[in-house]
Amino acid sequence: MTFPFLAPHSVHRTSRRAASAAILLALALPHLTFAQGTPTSGGTLTWGVETEPRTLNPQLNGQDKVELLLRNAYESLLAQKPDGSFVPWLATEYKVSADGKTYTFTLRDGIKFTDGAPFDAQAVARNFLNARNLSYSGGSNLSRLISHVAGVKTPDAHTVEITLDAPYAPFLTFAGRLPLLSPNAFDKPSLKSGGPDIAGTGPFVLRKYVKGQDIEFVKNPDYRWAPSTAGHQGAAYLDGVVYRFLPESSVRTGALLSGQVDVIEGVSGNDAAQIRKNTDLTYQHALNTGTPYSLFLNVTYGPTQDVKVRRALLEGLDVTGIIQSIYRGERTRAWGGTSPIDPFYDGSIERTYGNNPKLANSLLDEAGWSARDPAGYRTKQGERLTIAVIQAQATVRDQRDVLLQALQAQARQRLGVDLKIQYVDDGTYVDSRKSGKYGAIANSNTPPDGIDIEGHYLPFDHGGALNYSRAAAPELSRWLQAAAQTQNITERKKQYGELQRFAINQQAYAVPLYEPEDQIAAAKAVQGIRFRPFAQMPENPYDIWLKK
Repeated sequence: MTFPFLAPHSVHRTSRRAASAAILLALALPHLTFAQGTPTSGGTLTWGVETEPRTLNPQLNGQDKVELLLRNAYESLLAQKPDGSFVPWLATEYKVSADGKTYTFTLRDGIKFTDGAPFDAQAVARNFLNARNLSYSGGSNLSRLISHVAGVKTPDAHTVEITLDAPYAPFLTFAGRLPLLSPNAFDKPSLKSGGPDIAGTGPFVLRKYVKGQDIEFVKNPDYRWAPSTAGHQGAAYLDGVVYRFLPESSVRTGALLSGQVDVIEGVSGNDAAQIRKNTDLTYQHALNTGTPYSLFLNVTYGPTQDVKVRRALLEGLDVTGIIQSIYRGERTRAWGGTSPIDPFYDGSIERTYGNNPKLANSLLDEAGWSARDPAGYRTKQGERLTIAVIQAQATVRDQRDVLLQALQAQARQRLGVDLKIQYVDDGTYVDSRKSGKYGAIANSNTPPDGIDIEGHYLPFDHGGALNYSRAAAPELSRWLQAAAQTQNITERKKQYGELQRFAINQQAYAVPLYEPEDQIAAAKAVQGIRFRPFAQMPENPYDIWLKK
């Protein structure tokens, strides 16, 4: 089936994006072919996953790993091809006005949410309008992105016009990827937490959730609107899928090897070699888009207010050696402010810092932390050089606890710095971010198109919900504004590149650690496993079937 889709200027813009991204995507593009043989219908898939959701509302979800679950039930206006260009999904067409301020989406006909509500312009408009309600979106990345919306109109049942207060280049990525909820959801008391009462249009329907154990989805038999990036059309092959929460990587691997689960995601570096050698299993992996897992150093509180202390951490740690040791060569060391598969990655930053303890110790001496206490930690005026590193318990995955312990040990041995690792619950995490009373926060995220960069470096009091470093240098806002106001990919890359070199090399707002990636291991009977194009995260099991 063909769709009228791109306006002429949009075609030109998309082709430029594709050319810019092609080489970078080739670095880590996973094997995306579909199932071999003739798919058969039926059966339930059991999938072992690492992360349990904090919320089942896809618009408020901040856990990248949880997207695998939520994409079963919730869908978006547009899908993306491997080169980042857009194709129709719930929308058949989009147009952008000449001034870059009005986005018009033509909606697909014949779609219903799984609770029976019609998918129409009013439903889509309500999603965007509700997102502007700070009692719903406040404090989330959603509130920053929706802040650009000045108005939403519905000229007819299949047309939605969204007008911005000013041109904002990443808006199509945000609007095209926003998971859409049934209009009935906004009157439900469980809206913010999500659950069986909140419906989407997806190929599966949430049936039940047992906290701490598993979550189950069943086939939506009426599903008929998969995007062209999918492997087939019509309803899913599987009758259902059960995700079991198995936070320990060794437990997930053991469950796969013993046949307790059919698929696992999140394979440790230690287990990857074992799985690769097992002829009864398949193994795939791919880098994600977005910001690497990094230590974001707070410029407004404690010792990290001093750029020399921040630069000492950036320069003194042997991150490459630590990553190699922990992950056995199965992860990619990070250098910049976004993923190397992202078109806005600045490769010139690679290997320009790090593993220089001599320079780092000199910087700490210059900063006045020249004395030592009996334990060997640096001190100034009797105070130990201590940096509290906050890690949300909900995003501890992929051996990140082991990684932080290794950084802690090396900071002490090489630099005399006391990294205090604090694992905190959601409430404490939110309170710490609001108060700004922490030394560093460790985190990553996956949105592309500069949304990730902007989220981390837009001033905190101007919507930078992910600005854990709390950086507010005026240069940052100038680069971000210049990048957001142009559709020229080359110019945007230039602005984001200057920002990354300033933020990391000069100011050491962050210490990049490793590039998040996803790994999938499965029994050979599981056919049709694939990654999402471009984002390269595990796709929902819509195309999966079980070989009998």
